[in-house]
Amino acid sequence: MSNLYTAEATATGGRTGSVKTSDDRLDLNLSRPSEMGGDGGPGTNPEQLFAAGYAACFQGALGVVALRQKIELDPASTVTARVGLYKNGLAFALDVELEGRFPGLSREEAEALMHAAHQVCPYSVATRDNVAVRLNVAE
Repeated sequence: MSNLYTAEATATGGRTGSVKTSDDRLDLNLSRPSEMGGDGGPGTNPEQLFAAGYAACFQGALGVVALRQKIELDPASTVTARVGLYKNGLAFALDVELEGRFPGLSREEAEALMHAAHQVCPYSVATRDNVAVRLNVAE
């Protein structure tokens, strides 16, 4: 197997440090959320970065599946990812909710599309049987 693309990012200072990609396109300060005992500073955090990546990747997978199924997606369609962090014994774990909005599609069409995208999205494949992922279609 050979990668089509490899992303590279380096973190310094953990949750209160910074993260930067090797191509300098992303260079962000990190802050610990106040809900986790941090100062709630202006930086982002790993859960927000994961949510952003998952939402974008899942939106892309929806586009691929829609094209394969000859379904026209409204350009205003969106995916919102909510990534939760919780204690799991001595460790921490994630849970994810993916909420899709699909103007012009019935609820049944939208649900079927989300389930099909969940089978091909690389983030969904990576988290399968390891992270609880809920799929929802917004009203």
